[in-house]
Amino acid sequence: MIEKNGLLIENRDTLHLKVCNRIREAILRGDFKPGERLKQSELADAMGVSRMPIREAFRKLESEGLIILEPHKGAVVKPINVSDIEEIYTLRANLEKMAVYQSVEHLSEDDHRQLTTLVEHMEAAQDVDEFIEYNIEFHRLLMKNCKWERLNSFISTLWNGLPQQTPHILTGQKETSNVEHRSILNAVVNKDKETAAYLVSKHISRTGDKLVKSLKEEAQK
Repeated sequence: MIEKNGLLIENRDTLHLKVCNRIREAILRGDFKPGERLKQSELADAMGVSRMPIREAFRKLESEGLIILEPHKGAVVKPINVSDIEEIYTLRANLEKMAVYQSVEHLSEDDHRQLTTLVEHMEAAQDVDEFIEYNIEFHRLLMKNCKWERLNSFISTLWNGLPQQTPHILTGQKETSNVEHRSILNAVVNKDKETAAYLVSKHISRTGDKLVKSLKEEAQK
């Protein structure tokens, strides 16, 4: 019987966003162990939702490599491959650096105002899910004027799953990211594309290194 703390979802307005995030977070936090079977009915009861969003979450989590859907067994948690995490963040650090470099000089004054507002919202956010939504939009806006469609597509694929969840997993991630976001914003407003691109790359690499360290420490427990 699944008895995991923190799974209940009360805000139906963000149901479609939170179901997958909550299960993913629980897997990454180690609440669900490799080889453990995830039962739709028990998760639905724990979260206070129907089985449909659970099924949808399972499909997405399988595409992210966190679970496998086995015939007659359902969803089974896969071991987290640290080398995959290292690959994802190394690729993101390099690809987003290129995208930001291309985009920054073409951002408008209105874009600058939106980025400033997003940074202020992230700094004020008390709810982690709210912070995550602002963070996704901040990074998206930074790269909006990158014209390389293949590059944009690669980055979009890499953003699925883990990058969205690090504020839930890593202690102090939100606070550290806020400082880094403010530095990135200053470079963007000054139209300093070299510095902005470098800071974005450093920001991503720092997060990846901390996540890998956290996962390795969890595995040793």
